[in-house]
Amino acid sequence: MSQTYQEAIENSNIVSKTDINGIITFVNDEFCKISGYSYDELIGANHNIVRHPDIPKSNFTLLWDTILSKKPYKATVKNLTKDGQTVYLNTTITPILDENDEIKEFIAIRYDVTEEVELKKRLEKKEKELEELNKDLENRVSLQTKKLKELNKTLEKRVQEEISKNEEKQKLLFWQSRMASLGQMLANIAHQWRQPLTELNLTLFNMNKSCKNNNQKKVDDLYLESKTLISTMSSTIDDFTNFFNPQKEKKSFDIRDAIDEALIILKKVVEDINIKLNMPKECRVIGVLNELSQVIVNLIQNTKDACILNNIDNKTIFIGLYEEEILNKKYAKIEIKDNAGGIDKENLDKIFDPYFTTKHKSQGTGLGLFMSKMIIEKSLNGELSHKNIENGSLFTILIPFDNLG
Repeated sequence: MSQTYQEAIENSNIVSKTDINGIITFVNDEFCKISGYSYDELIGANHNIVRHPDIPKSNFTLLWDTILSKKPYKATVKNLTKDGQTVYLNTTITPILDENDEIKEFIAIRYDVTEEVELKKRLEKKEKELEELNKDLENRVSLQTKKLKELNKTLEKRVQEEISKNEEKQKLLFWQSRMASLGQMLANIAHQWRQPLTELNLTLFNMNKSCKNNNQKKVDDLYLESKTLISTMSSTIDDFTNFFNPQKEKKSFDIRDAIDEALIILKKVVEDINIKLNMPKECRVIGVLNELSQVIVNLIQNTKDACILNNIDNKTIFIGLYEEEILNKKYAKIEIKDNAGGIDKENLDKIFDPYFTTKHKSQGTGLGLFMSKMIIEKSLNGELSHKNIENGSLFTILIPFDNLG
């Protein structure tokens, strides 16, 4: 081997030599640097000096059987440094033969793969955590599905009881629509899940790609994003179930938090939409935050669908939050304006009717705006209204500050 070639190998790799008994006869500077031992500490020592105690004896049996049979041994080896640190080295040990074809020494060439191995371990750990989260989510879905089925069994009786308490036409329609829509509820849950499932699949793909590129920060960010998506999907199950729960707990919440939650849920949906926000101050009302978020989600999703249907290029949604006094009563006022083309005049009086939709039946059930109106009126004691504006629609939500029912 030429001197130049030998120097090139020694300068770019971790090199050592041992005699036939495994006693170190040569190490280069890279070996000293990775092991933490000095040259004098290593020369004359058994190569076991860097052996990691976790490695089973069977590994070394295989190693010696291989090299003593005059074959090179290749493996990723776990070693222990002088100061107790673990390193992983991609190792090739080659027997060197004399003129009589007998082994006279062994030369080992290694390179450090510790970072890659540790990154792989961290990724495997995170994948395991995601699997556990998915299993938990499956259990929650199963449990909530069971509750929905049980609820379906008693729903008709509850409808009749509600009718007997109040024959008001709107309340009767409300409860009848609940019974009619319950069969659609699992399909609606699946609809709400399609987007986050697609996002989760893309996130896991990008996590794998980032791992291969040794981008640990990106892996961590994508891992947190995956956990957020799974949490959102789990929350969706609770939201649908909670809507049918007459004992749901109403609490004080900031409307801005409900709007922010809706925008997080729709993060990927609104990527190509210019969202303009004007929410200068806190507006606290009494109710269920997730229900108001669901209304905001429905209204923004409808705008997105309308923009696609009407081929709107510069899609824009403006969301404003204000305080307003009407007839000596103070309200929180939410305005959602878009440039999606508005609603045809012949349909203006029907948009809040149950089962009315301008979408294809595969895209909507006609319950979105109806249920949104019911949430605002029945759960938040408020009002939801619509009017056409120039090039679009304006939905207005009024919620009284003293709305505890």
